[in-house]
Amino acid sequence: MDKILLIDDDEGLIHFLSRFFQRKGYAVTACATGRQAIETIGRQDFDLILLDYKMPELNGLDTLSEIRGIAVKTPVILMTAYGTTNLAIEAMKRGAYDYLVKPFEKKDLTGIVSEALQVSRQMKQIVRFPAASADQQQPADSRDSLQMIGSSRQMQEIYKLIGQVAEKDVSVLITGESGTGKELAARAIYHHSQRKEKPFIAVNCAAIPESLFESELFGHERGAFTGAERTYIGKFERCHKGTLFLDEIGEMSPPLQAKLLRALQTGEIERLGSGQPITVDVRIIAATNKDLEAEVRAGRFREDLYWRLKVISLDLPALRQRKHDIAELAQYFLARFATEYDRPGCYISESALRKLKDYHWPGNVRELENCVRRAVLLCTGGVISEGSLMIPNADADAPPQNMNREQLIDRLKEKLEEILPDIFRISEQDIHANIIEIVEETLIRKALEECGNNQVKAAEMLGISRNTLRHRIKKQTQKENQEPEGE
Repeated sequence: MDKILLIDDDEGLIHFLSRFFQRKGYAVTACATGRQAIETIGRQDFDLILLDYKMPELNGLDTLSEIRGIAVKTPVILMTAYGTTNLAIEAMKRGAYDYLVKPFEKKDLTGIVSEALQVSRQMKQIVRFPAASADQQQPADSRDSLQMIGSSRQMQEIYKLIGQVAEKDVSVLITGESGTGKELAARAIYHHSQRKEKPFIAVNCAAIPESLFESELFGHERGAFTGAERTYIGKFERCHKGTLFLDEIGEMSPPLQAKLLRALQTGEIERLGSGQPITVDVRIIAATNKDLEAEVRAGRFREDLYWRLKVISLDLPALRQRKHDIAELAQYFLARFATEYDRPGCYISESALRKLKDYHWPGNVRELENCVRRAVLLCTGGVISEGSLMIPNADADAPPQNMNREQLIDRLKEKLEEILPDIFRISEQDIHANIIEIVEETLIRKALEECGNNQVKAAEMLGISRNTLRHRIKKQTQKENQEPEGE
């Protein structure tokens, strides 16, 4: 249950807000003065604080400054009857999440509180990853902490890179297919960064209509456009000194890309309807499932913004490229959902685990997570069998039809990685020569089959001359003729 602290000397407003939030399922504590609130915050944690500006002894801004020293990750919303621009700017400078001008509408209150509580959860929900070295410090445990899972070579490299870049105050571009855990990686970087005590706000660039996007990022003044009934603090301003995660950055339109670039270059933004620049200090972590270099070549993404975002690049592997991690991920999700849905003793059968490992997972880790969640809910007798998994029974080795060339090559690498440990185990020498020879023989045979034994077309497909192809075919034929027949 989320806990809200109300700080106001108006008994009528406190009574109204307490009943309003309690009906929505929140736990509410009220204080009449700033001093009383500071003492209360020193004794217990809250998920959100609503603070009045005009109070006796200690006003709202001074109370806010003291709160920031003891509850750094708790969003504070300032309530005031004085909706001036200077007050708003000063409140944001001192670390307010947002402010509400009295009297406010219930829908405005509900919207701001709901969003602030989501941000509060994101900041307090630690994302942990296996440290790459003994000196790397992990954050202290937090309620509902999450974990990056996987001991494969690919994930070990990801953990190492996160550990190296987290404390470097630079932009990071995270790439990878949908469902690979890009936001989880972004939050892990945040939790291990020098800005971990400041705000973390995630923005899904694909989910916001283009007409509202500039306002969402940079804010607007009251009356800036039709429907702008109050001043709105944008994500950049709310995230001052913190980390802003721009997910699906590839969906941003070129005009907005230009405005984002300017904000990153100058460290200043302007709310819509205002000519007053506001200084912001924000670390950007961006993510995309698109090939941004291809988008730059096609003229859909600004090259200067691309290089501004890609100071450090983090490429998350698809799940099919790290099948070694599937069992570990499945057990992690099983433990989580067995607790969540009160299914103690639930376990995955060996045949079900094999089926999980054989599937190609086009939806990556997110698809696996949903698969295990469903299986925990539907399993009978505490055993998750093959039938509980509800994944396709088609040939698991058949790649999805929409795979591109790069994805198919990745699949080939994945298959080689699966069999190479066994080859190393049984071979003592000449491994390199043997594998190269086998691959070449297979390539030539398959190319000839595809081209109806037309050597000119096969040579062109393979990217070699016809004479080279004929020489290698002759060499293979001689080898086959020299091999002793089986008894």
